[in-house]
Amino acid sequence: MALSSADLSVVYGLLENSLNQDEAIRKPAEGALSVCESKPGFCSLLLEIMASKNINVQDSARWLASVYLKNTINRFWRLRKDTAGISDTEKSYLRSKLLDSMREENNQLALVVCRVARFDYPKDWPDLFATMVQKLQAPDVLLTQRVYMVLDQVLKELSTKRLMADQKNLMQVTSQLFDYAWHHWQEDTQSLLKDFTVILSNPESGLLSFGSKQLLELRSERWFLCLKVLYRMLRFGFPSDEKSVQEVPAVKQVCPHFLQQIQVFLRFRSALPRDHSLRNFLEKSCLKLMKLFVNLQTVHPYTFSDSSILLPVLEFSYRMITEPQIYGDLFDQLLIQSMIFIQTVLQCKAYSISGTGRVVGSSTTDPQEMKAMLGRKAEGIIKSLLDNQRVLLLCDVLVRRYFMLTASDLEEWDRDAEAYYHEQDMVQWKDFLRPCAESLYLVLFEKYREVLSPFIVEVLKQASKDCPPAAGGAEIEITQSLLLKESAYNAVGLANFDLHHLVDFESWYKGTLSQELRNRHSNGRILRRRIAWLLGQWVNKIEGDVRQQVYSSLVDLLADGDLAVQLAACRSLFGLIDDLHFYEKDFVMFVPTCLECLFQFMSRAQEFDSKLQVLNLVCLIIERLSENILPCTKSLINFLPQVWQDSEGQSILRIQVMVALQRLVCALGPQSPVCYEFLMPILDYSTNIDQPDELNMLEDGLQLWHITLKHAPKITPELMAIFPHLIPVLDRSTEHLEIAMKIIESYVLLAGLGFLQLHSVGVAHILDTVIGNVNEKGMMCSLPVVEMLIQCFPNDAPGLLQMVLQKLLKIVITGDEEADIVRASAGAILARVLVQNPSFFEQWISQPSLISLFGKVIPPEKQNILFAYFDAWMEKVDFLTTFPRKKICVIALCVILTSKEPQVLERLEQILSVCTTLVHQTDESQDGATLGYDYFLPNTHPEDSSRENEEIRKRQMLAADPINTLSVVPLLKEKLQSCSAVHGEAVLNAALSKMHPSLLNQLKQILGT
Repeated sequence: MALSSADLSVVYGLLENSLNQDEAIRKPAEGALSVCESKPGFCSLLLEIMASKNINVQDSARWLASVYLKNTINRFWRLRKDTAGISDTEKSYLRSKLLDSMREENNQLALVVCRVARFDYPKDWPDLFATMVQKLQAPDVLLTQRVYMVLDQVLKELSTKRLMADQKNLMQVTSQLFDYAWHHWQEDTQSLLKDFTVILSNPESGLLSFGSKQLLELRSERWFLCLKVLYRMLRFGFPSDEKSVQEVPAVKQVCPHFLQQIQVFLRFRSALPRDHSLRNFLEKSCLKLMKLFVNLQTVHPYTFSDSSILLPVLEFSYRMITEPQIYGDLFDQLLIQSMIFIQTVLQCKAYSISGTGRVVGSSTTDPQEMKAMLGRKAEGIIKSLLDNQRVLLLCDVLVRRYFMLTASDLEEWDRDAEAYYHEQDMVQWKDFLRPCAESLYLVLFEKYREVLSPFIVEVLKQASKDCPPAAGGAEIEITQSLLLKESAYNAVGLANFDLHHLVDFESWYKGTLSQELRNRHSNGRILRRRIAWLLGQWVNKIEGDVRQQVYSSLVDLLADGDLAVQLAACRSLFGLIDDLHFYEKDFVMFVPTCLECLFQFMSRAQEFDSKLQVLNLVCLIIERLSENILPCTKSLINFLPQVWQDSEGQSILRIQVMVALQRLVCALGPQSPVCYEFLMPILDYSTNIDQPDELNMLEDGLQLWHITLKHAPKITPELMAIFPHLIPVLDRSTEHLEIAMKIIESYVLLAGLGFLQLHSVGVAHILDTVIGNVNEKGMMCSLPVVEMLIQCFPNDAPGLLQMVLQKLLKIVITGDEEADIVRASAGAILARVLVQNPSFFEQWISQPSLISLFGKVIPPEKQNILFAYFDAWMEKVDFLTTFPRKKICVIALCVILTSKEPQVLERLEQILSVCTTLVHQTDESQDGATLGYDYFLPNTHPEDSSRENEEIRKRQMLAADPINTLSVVPLLKEKLQSCSAVHGEAVLNAALSKMHPSLLNQLKQILGT
């Protein structure tokens, strides 16, 4: 039922009730509004409330109406099958009403208009921009300010449409609007400058009347919104010249004015008192203009490379960084944008094209030649401005001014060292001044390494000379020379790759750095933290005996009283241990002390990231030290459970505990039961899908479960008791199928028949759920488990897995949708049943239920299921790739030769052909020697405790496999004799005589007859 104007008060009441704090009132109102969303007329009523001039209409209800209108348009403006949506008549009314309501002081209106424009412009709303231009010509400043706000949002929305037709539409809009907006912006600029000049003549007194101040604020907002509109048209309304190599005249037109405006605004700002309200607008405007330069240079690099733009903007940015006093106290964000601009220019690929040049006076229209020519031109401008002398000055300023720690930095460090470290470590380089300066420094080094490398070395020498290392117990004052030395260390660490050949790190460490690390004065933390970080940067140069000294220094720093220093040492120690050139023998002597320091640090740490960093390092130490970690087992067993307990609700930390346990169990090997007391509860919790952290922890829990089984010397009741957790995991999803199958394999190898007897129902359920219901990859990781069960328990497993075997038989006979390798492997498993338990196979394959199941799919002439299986399997047997399965195939065919069914003689040639081929492929000699499993390596290593327990068990299982001990040639000869006895020698000879002569000769050679 459609809503009408009579329902206006009802909808307004629902909006008011939706804002009520009482849930009993709010919930029903929200439900009623949700029902109204799909009714015709609802949007019109919302717009009426939103644009209402009635003083009784609350602003909060008006705002909520605009939010509901925006969301309803998003959902129902386009036609939907499940609802009637918004009619064309109502859409037309809404479009007209929206344009008439632009003067309303509601920022949500712009978002509503832009969503409608996305759907309807230009097809159903062709006059949108013409109407807005008409409104911009009105003398009402408030109206024009609101129109620019809407226009900015509409252009922003349209710029996200990426189809070529939509981009052309935006270009057409730009061609219509740009000149008008540009002239309007220039007029507003002149008006603002006049007003600013009046204010500047006496900034302490208000020379403007109240009405004039309001008008100035509106005009300032309109100027800023118009600037944003111009940016969107310049950015998206013209094709990028990087692709088209077509000059964008608008960019050349506006950029000089933008640069001039920044300079004027900065002069105004420097003349105003710090607390003047106008400073905020001036800073925001300068920042926006500087960001505009960065973006325009990125989108239109060739147009921007014109000497009238690139040269003055680059010069301005350079002077902003090197001589900020020109414009008074510059604010950090503007300095950051200046650094970003220089970095963007230096990294611009369009300006780095090298070419062979062309004949002077000749013209070219080839785009690549044009790009090369313009790129060389821009490169020449950059070189002329950033010559070697200027580059050295810029680098010197970065190190001496922007790298140095400030008073606020030291205050934050004193207040909370841990939080300060992480804030410095995780900030985005574009958001803070020092990281941005470091990024520009690295770009400069990449471009001018030959010039800067010796310069930075000299800076380091001078800083070290001005601030020599203090004696071990001496007091340290925080001086400019100390802070400069820290900056120099930072510079050397950042550019370590380019300074390797100029800095003798070993001498530097032994002579200066190690001495500075020994001084534990509280102010010495500034250099200790930087040196700890520096050691991590120079990992590749830390070699030989100095590596042990560095280990010793970093381990000592882990016990430093300052958390920032400890965290820096932790990070660098991680890099050294994770390095390719890490050797356990060099570090093993420091392990007990290192772990003890980390455990104590963990108890002091408050930040999540600190705890995670410590756990990462503990995990790495366990992994890299392997069995050398055994002397520290007791301390680890005391530490990890405490961390697990303290990390309740923090799944990432608990995951790291499980990773540490995985590596500890691997290191302990057969001694791993010493940690079962706390390991088993963790396993029980992490593999339970009903626990609240299951989504994050299950995968790592399953990995830990598998590793525990692999290294367990024997089965325990606790390990046996958690197997049922695997059933719901696979019932819910096959996401963890691969690791689940490995877990079952490990249980079979570890617990043997006892496992099967206790959990037979669960195992059968899992395999019945998986087999036939997963893709090829899932089948190929599940089938080996079925084969292992049949191999290890030939008398028990076939009866338990009858439903699984039935699925395998179906896959072989009728599984046309399955991959060939899957059908071949399924057939090989059935062949193993036939070989290892022929009585069960004969009884099972002749079951009436099986016959009835396949009766409809087997042709009448092949009603014998055994031979239906045989015929289907023989088509895929060539896809068997491993020697064990090929051998199983040969032995199974030998067994089939003894069948009393006459059909066996009809297939005699096919059987013997496969047998002779596979005998040759397995390279079996006449004396019966066989090649074993492809993964059954020669037993050249003693089965000592240093090897994985599961590897030993697997070798023992394979060695006990009866298939591996059978000799094919004697077996083939024996079964042919049995076939002769069953069917008669004359009948067999007659069948043999029908075979191909070459096959018969091969058979005689193999049998030695």
